Amino acid sequence: MRINLPTWLTLFRVALLPVMVVVFYWKFPGHNITAAVVFLLAAITDWLDGYLARRLNLTSAFGAFLDPVADKLMVAVTLFLLVESHRGGWPGILMAVTAAIIVGREISISALREWMAEIGMRATVKVAFVGKLKTVMQMIALVVLIVQHEKSAEALRLYHIGEGLLVIAGVLTIWSGLHYLRAAWPILRGDPPKQPGEGMDAEA
Repeated sequence: MRINLPTWLTLFRVALLPVMVVVFYWKFPGHNITAAVVFLLAAITDWLDGYLARRLNLTSAFGAFLDPVADKLMVAVTLFLLVESHRGGWPGILMAVTAAIIVGREISISALREWMAEIGMRATVKVAFVGKLKTVMQMIALVVLIVQHEKSAEALRLYHIGEGLLVIAGVLTIWSGLHYLRAAWPILRGDPPKQPGEGMDAEA
């Protein structure tokens, strides 16, 4: 199997995850900024590998499988780090609930997509704006929270902004998940499947 450039970028994104974990916990000066930069670099490769795959027509079955896995690993690992570092009290509960919503939605929708692909109905749902907005909001929130995860007094306001953005991302996550479920509901209910192109838009 020959690995193309977009897939190498996806593999690089996966390789960045343990690096971010180590930097997140290694208390050297500026470790939080460094961890945020590593996460941001991973997020950039997420956009870049998709762009190159479309622009240069460098698609592969392995790349199509690995790309969404890498995306979900990146978000899930980061959320776990943030939840673990903010245990206790209402802020910790809020962080844990929001993380559970985001990760739970990803697992549920991934299972739904796999089932729809098995019955040949993957094309009935398409990427919608709410999914893209959710992703952007989520990435900004995670970068802010990584930078301010130690919650120093002088940076507490920025940390609360990150919390608020993550909650908004959680709400958009539920909205986009329901949007996807609505598109798939006729098939889940047992109605005759529509022809490709007749489904409603959903998110990625």
